[in-house]
Amino acid sequence: MKPIEFENGAVQIDASIVAEGLGLTPSLLRQEMQARRVTSLAERGVDADAGRHRLTFFSGHRRFRVVVDATGAIIQRTAVDFGDALLPKSARRPVDEA
Repeated sequence: MKPIEFENGAVQIDASIVAEGLGLTPSLLRQEMQARRVTSLAERGVDADAGRHRLTFFSGHRRFRVVVDATGAIIQRTAVDFGDALLPKSARRPVDEA
């Protein structure tokens, strides 16, 4: 698998990219996702951003975002770490939207 692929309308991203962005090991990322302590949001670009996708991952204190083009190439990646403070609600997708 390439690091980021598109299949049947879904985006698949290599877990090691997300784990690194959130400061976790891949095995801990898997555990945190199963426990719903790591959530995600995928957005598709429109108008000037058509063909791009923004993938955002949220943990208790960190937000990691990747913007990719239509081929899956990473255009931008950013991470915000709020230290000891929990991620503000304004920066987190509510769990019930999963």
